[in-house]
Parts: sequence; C-alpha cells; structure tokens
Amino acid sequence: MAADSNPTQISHMHEVDLILTLTGGLAAALICGTLTHRAGLSPIVGYLIAGFAVGPNTPGFVADQHLANELAEIGVVLLMFGVGLQFHLEELLAVRRTAILGALGQSLVATVLGTFVGLACGWSTTASLILGLAISVASTVVLIRVLENNHALGRDEGRLAIGWLVVEDLLTVLALVLLPNLVAKGDAWDLTWAVSSALLKLALMVAVIFAAGKRLIPWLFQSADDTDSRELFTLTVLVTALGVAVVAAKVFDVSMALGAFLAGMVVGRSNYSARAAAEAMPMRDAFAVLFFVSIGMLFNPGRLIEAPGPVLGSLAVILLAKPIAALAILVLMKHPLRVSLAVASALAQIGEFSFILGAAGRNLGVLDERATNTLVAASIVSITLNPLLYRFVPTLERLARKTWRLSPSPEGKIPGEEPTVFSKDPIP
Repeated sequence: MAADSNPTQISHMHEVDLILTLTGGLAAALICGTLTHRAGLSPIVGYLIAGFAVGPNTPGFVADQHLANELAEIGVVLLMFGVGLQFHLEELLAVRRTAILGALGQSLVATVLGTFVGLACGWSTTASLILGLAISVASTVVLIRVLENNHALGRDEGRLAIGWLVVEDLLTVLALVLLPNLVAKGDAWDLTWAVSSALLKLALMVAVIFAAGKRLIPWLFQSADDTDSRELFTLTVLVTALGVAVVAAKVFDVSMALGAFLAGMVVGRSNYSARAAAEAMPMRDAFAVLFFVSIGMLFNPGRLIEAPGPVLGSLAVILLAKPIAALAILVLMKHPLRVSLAVASALAQIGEFSFILGAAGRNLGVLDERATNTLVAASIVSITLNPLLYRFVPTLERLARKTWRLSPSPEGKIPGEEPTVFSKDPIP
C-alpha cells in the first residue's frame, strides 16, 4: 500500500508546490510592487524585494526555487518576444549615428571597468567579463517608464535614449550568442572556430526564421483571426513565441531568448503586430514578474555584508562611469547640454537584460551566488535612484552653465539625425 501511494503523494506535493509558488510569488509581487509604485519607484524594485521575501534567506513562506526558475524561463522568452515585437528598424535609423557610436562607446567603457571590478575582487576573468557586460546595459523597462513619467518620450532625449537602448539590446543579444563559446575551454583556434560556428548558426537561423516566418506566421495569424476567437489568437501568439524559442535552442543550439526575440521581430513586421502585443501582454506581464521574483529569491544580504566590494564597484560604474561616458560622447557630438544630461542620467541603471546575462552565466557554471547578489543589489539601488537622478537634470544644467558660463543652446533637430517621434509602448 505504501509503495502504491508514494507516486500519488509525490505528484500531489509537486502540484501544491507549483500552486504555492505561483500564488506566493505573485501575491508578494503585487504587495511590494504596489508599495514601490506608490513611493514613486519602479515596480521592478518591488518585484525583486518580493522575491527576497519569499526566498530561502528570509523567515516564513519559502517558494520552490526550481519551479520559480522554470517559470522565469518562460518570463525571459516572453520578455524577449516583446522586445522583438516593438523593435522597429526605422527608429534606430532615425538616430543611427549617435545611438550606434554612443552605445558602442559607453558599453565598451562600462564593460572594461566592470571587468576590472570583478578582477579586483578576485573573480575569474570570464566571470569578471560577464559582470562587465551585465552592468553595461540599461533596462528598457525602467528607461521608458522614466521618460514617460517626465513626458520626454517624444522629445530629443527620448528619441536618442530609445535608439541607444535598441543598440545596447542588440549588443546583448550578440553577447548571449557568443557567451557559451567564450566560456568553452580551448586554444585560440578552437575559440575562433567555435565563435565562427556560432555566428554561422545564427545567420542560418535568422535566414530560416525570416524566410519561413514571412509566409507561415502571417498565415497562422490570419487563420486565428478568421476564427473570431480571442482565445485562439492568444494561443497563436504564445505558441509562436515559445515554439520559435524552442526551435532555436534544439535545432540551432542558440538561446531561447534569441529565438523569441527574432519571433517578435517577424510578428512585429506583420499586420497583426499591434493585436499580438495586446493579446500577449497579460501573460507576458505575469511571467515577467515571476522572472524578477525568481532573481530576488537568490539575493542574500549576508554575502554582501561579508564582501561589499563588488556591489560598490558595480554601482560606481553604473551611477558614475556610464553616465559620464555617455555625457562626454553626446557633448563631443555637439548635442544640447540638456539633452546630453537627460540621456546620460536615464541610462544610469541596469535591469532585465543584466539578469538575463547573469542567468546565462550561472547556467554555464561561471557565475556564483556572489555575482547574483551583486547584480540584484546594484539593480535595486540604481533603479531606485534613477528617477531621482533624472529629475535633477535641470539643476545640473543650471549648475553647469553657471560654472562654465555657457549660453543656453537652442533645442531642435538632433545634429546629423532625422527628426521622428516614437510611439513605443513600455514593457511592464
């Protein structure tokens, strides 16, 4: 009898664990997200705190970490699908010169300095490099939220900052593709071959997805639309995002996040992009919240007290080096001081892509608990301070003009760029 009852008991236990993890994680995220939102902060801070609250490092209810991580994988896929869905080449081309040069320059500075922080703290070269990459990219979610709250999305700084983030996102996607090969052991020839092979697979996958998607995906969405069923259309969106992600991982041996990003780009070019975004948003939001909660569950403040160096060094790069580098690049390219200060301050934070890079590093066995703690702590602090820093831009501009006796510069067309207004919806 006992032997017969064990499988049922185990199955029942797993079912309860799944429900408890979902309920506990989402309830904690709702409470903490509401509190941080009312405090004028990004809800992402609340989601990370919620993860800490239901994690193993606090008393009381403890969510199942393994289940949370599995649910978080879906969150990553849907987040990346949403990024691809909202990616428009025209937006990048409108500010191409500044966005490309600026993002490359700032990312290089932040990556190098972040690598030095890791090496100075005794981390391996690979782990230090991943830390540098992770703190070099800002959060699209936080940036758009800050710009919206300050009515800056349609202004020069909004156009520049979004184009800048698009380039950073693309650089991060490339890093996710190359990371497994950079981590692999081998000589220079092995590394060159591995990277070349990965790029070849990437090119093949892009060609296949866009060639097949150009015909297949519109047909799928047209068929779903013809049914007049909202449920079937929503299922079509989810199957497209998850299906392409799985194909990317199993057939082309690249990350599911990249596959989802490409799937989003294909759908975004169809006539159903707006409806696909609207229908997928509730599921995407819920699983994205669980992604941040799962990251917060890994946070262990005790480790930070023992070794605060990585966090302090990372914050110095995020809050000082990154905005200073961005400001220098924009001023050298003769952008107005107000625009330069606004863009630089908006980029002084890290978020979802930093965690995706960190998760990739953990899956490859390169990053440990110290790195996760560093990224979570740095993101909480930088996301909390970023709106306050942005609101301080007019004061900084007045101080700069008074100190260096600068005359007010006319606002208008961005030098060398085409004027345009973005209508980019935020990813909650």
